[in-house]
Amino acid sequence: MTQPSAGQGASQADKHCTHWIGGKPWTGTASQHGEIYNPATGKVSGTVDFATAAEVDLAVQTAAAAWPAWRDTSLVRRAAVMFAFRDLVRKHTDELAALITSEHGKVASDAAGEVARGLEVVEFACGIPHLLKGSFSENVSTSVDAYSIRQPLGVVAGITPFNFPAMVPMWMFPIALAAGNAFVLKPSEKDPSTALRLAELLSEAGLPDGVFNVVNGGKEAVDSLLNHPEVKAVSFVGSTPIARYVAQTAMTAGKRVQALGGAKNHMVVLPDADLDQAADAAVSAGFGSAGERCMAISVVVAVDPVGDELIAKIKERVAKLTVGPGDLPESEMGPLVTQVHRDKVASYLDSGVADGAVLAIDGRGHPITGGSKDGFWLGPSLLDHVKPGMSCYTDEIFGPVLSVVRAASYAEAVEVINANPYGNGTAIFTNDGGAARRFVKDIEVGMVGVNVPIPVPMAFYSFGGWKASLFGDTHVHGTEGVHFYTRGKAVTARWLDPSHGGVNLGFPTNN
Repeated sequence: MTQPSAGQGASQADKHCTHWIGGKPWTGTASQHGEIYNPATGKVSGTVDFATAAEVDLAVQTAAAAWPAWRDTSLVRRAAVMFAFRDLVRKHTDELAALITSEHGKVASDAAGEVARGLEVVEFACGIPHLLKGSFSENVSTSVDAYSIRQPLGVVAGITPFNFPAMVPMWMFPIALAAGNAFVLKPSEKDPSTALRLAELLSEAGLPDGVFNVVNGGKEAVDSLLNHPEVKAVSFVGSTPIARYVAQTAMTAGKRVQALGGAKNHMVVLPDADLDQAADAAVSAGFGSAGERCMAISVVVAVDPVGDELIAKIKERVAKLTVGPGDLPESEMGPLVTQVHRDKVASYLDSGVADGAVLAIDGRGHPITGGSKDGFWLGPSLLDHVKPGMSCYTDEIFGPVLSVVRAASYAEAVEVINANPYGNGTAIFTNDGGAARRFVKDIEVGMVGVNVPIPVPMAFYSFGGWKASLFGDTHVHGTEGVHFYTRGKAVTARWLDPSHGGVNLGFPTNN
């Protein structure tokens, strides 16, 4: 089968994705392949090569060979490549968004927004000359100066999920590359085209061949990266069980790790909140991107007596939502990524009812506008009177299912959240500044929103949770991201003063 690049207008029937190694598509023959689906039709739209340990080793060794020259490239030159890449991504945003929609299923506006959020990290990385500034102390002892510098690690790897095929990789590689590392990306095999197109744009921006490589595949590719001796650090975003595995395996192999896991994000609604604002937030944060995002609100904690009124307002909004193919302008929510995932998410509606919850909105009956009946559809759904012991509460559903937990007080709401093993994101809706300030202090979660349902920080802050939502050293992007992809070195230097008599640096005279 031919192997047109993701950005060269390959037809859906002919789409074939392979690896990107040494600045070009891999030309070998893969022993294993995966299928790529269009979630809106349920049909296979292409295939992707799966890497064995040999292909991973080739990519890593290629990166290792390219790294020394890139490490020695000036900060200004590295920043210039990032600036050029930024401009190219902005120019090709619609194209990248279309690739995301075709393989993930999210609506076009959401896909374009994903690219824009990834670009924020690229723009942050453009400031690498400032971000890598060290410190200097003169005369710490007699004629002795001390200073610190940060240096790149070498070859680093990123393993990224299906739900954000552009944004999450761009949380990682722009900072890693700008800091002077070489990078090997293993994107999700479910939607690989976006990563390959980004590789083409990096090359067009002037990144030397071999500094950025992409390998596709499954567990063998992941394990090969985690255990490869040339890989110095691994970044990962995915479910908590896999994040724990990635962290343990990579740490055992002596690598630096940042592994972001799953989430069960709560949104507390206090009695004084603006319920229209809270309902808007619950719908957008719970059902945007079909709920397939680690910062989605999956639990609304309604503090008495607002629960019934809030749910009524949510129902009004859900009834008006247009669910359909992501490439239709009127679609507000698209399909789920695979049939297997769709069926698993839908199963929580039945298990929730069996456990005693009330199915207030059944998304299985939501109309689909303009979509094939074979698509992986599930409309927005809501389970009310959910209790913390139910599987629909304890599991990360990762789909358009919103659970409502009733709480008698602010204190009970905080207790529910802090007892949860996850600690990724949370939000509070209130008009009471004192309550909001107290919530920020009390809550045991890494990212907090006040009247903001999805508190993803800007690129110059760092993204990441607490508890079972994070394994390893640091959060991603921001200052912590720069520190993750570099290591500090302290230097103490003593230079003899010219007056010691060994050398005379004065103006030469004729005696």
